[in-house]
Amino acid sequence: MAALGWLTPRRRSATARSVLAGEAAAEAARKSSQTIEALEAQDVTAPAVEPVFPVAGDERAAAFFDLDNTVMQGAAIFHFGRGLYKRKFFQRRELARFAWQQAWFRLAGVEDPEHMQDARDSALSIVKGHRVSELMSIGEEIYDEYMADRIWPGTRALAQAHLDAGQKVWLVTAAPVETATIIARRLGLTGALGTVAESVDGVYTGKLVGEPLHGPAKAEAVRALAAAEGLDLTRCAAYSDSHNDIPMLSLVGHPYAINPDTKLRKHARQLDWRLRDYRTGRKAAKVGIPAAAGVGALAGGTAAAVALHRRRR
Repeated sequence: MAALGWLTPRRRSATARSVLAGEAAAEAARKSSQTIEALEAQDVTAPAVEPVFPVAGDERAAAFFDLDNTVMQGAAIFHFGRGLYKRKFFQRRELARFAWQQAWFRLAGVEDPEHMQDARDSALSIVKGHRVSELMSIGEEIYDEYMADRIWPGTRALAQAHLDAGQKVWLVTAAPVETATIIARRLGLTGALGTVAESVDGVYTGKLVGEPLHGPAKAEAVRALAAAEGLDLTRCAAYSDSHNDIPMLSLVGHPYAINPDTKLRKHARQLDWRLRDYRTGRKAAKVGIPAAAGVGALAGGTAAAVALHRRRR
C-alpha cells in the first residue's frame, strides 16, 4: 500500500485526514486503556553479558506493536468478518470475498491496498446500524473462536518484556479500534490505537473518523499518544512486519522488524534495525532481541473520537 516515498518518513507528509485519524485513535486509546487492568510485573533476570532492554522503571518509554502478522497470524479484520458471517450478519458471497482476501494475505505476507480497502468498506457496510455494545460483545466471542490461537508466542514474549519492565504496551493497527482493544485486553496490554468508526448515540453510521489507521496515520497516532502520555519517543520501541509502517518505526529509538516483508527487511538491514522472524524459526540477520524476550469499552472511546471529529469541524 505504501509508495516508495514512504521509505523516508518525512518525504511524504501526513494528510489532514491522516492527522485526524491519528488523533482520534490516540484519544480513543487513552479512553480504552482506563478499562484494561495492567498485568502484575514479573521478575526478570537479565544476563550480565549485555545491557538490559527494555529498561526497567523507565516511565517515559513504551512499546507500540502492529497487529496483523506481527502479533497475530493473518489479518484481524478478516477473522472478525468470518465471525460475523457465522452470526448471519451477511451472505455467502461476502464471505467468499473475505476468504479470498485472507488467503492472499497469508500467502503473500504483505498487505494489498485494494484487498484491505475492500475489506474495510465491507466491514463498515456490515456494521452500519448496529450498536457498538453489540459488536463489542460479539468481538469477545470471535476472539476466542478465531484469534486466540493465532498469536505469535515470540512477539507475545517481546510485549511481556516491556510489561515486566513497567512500561505501557499499545497495539497500533488498521483494524477497528473495538477489535484491537479486545485483543489488547486479552493479552494484558495497556490499550490499542485502531481505526475509529463513527457512531451516533452508540450506533455505527457506516463512516470513519478521518481515514483507516494505516501508514502515516499510524505514525500520527503514536506521536499524538506519546505527547499526551509524556513519552520520549527516542526511548520507545515499535514492532511491525510491514514496510507500510516505516513511518511509525522511524519515530522511535528502538525499531524492530518482526516477520518482515521484503521491503521492510531490506530497509531494516540498511539501517541496522533489529529483526526477528517467527514464521519459520530461522534466525534473523541481526537478532539483538532483548534478553527478557526469550523468557518468556470502547464505546466510550469511540464517542470521544466522534466528539473530537465534531470539534475539528
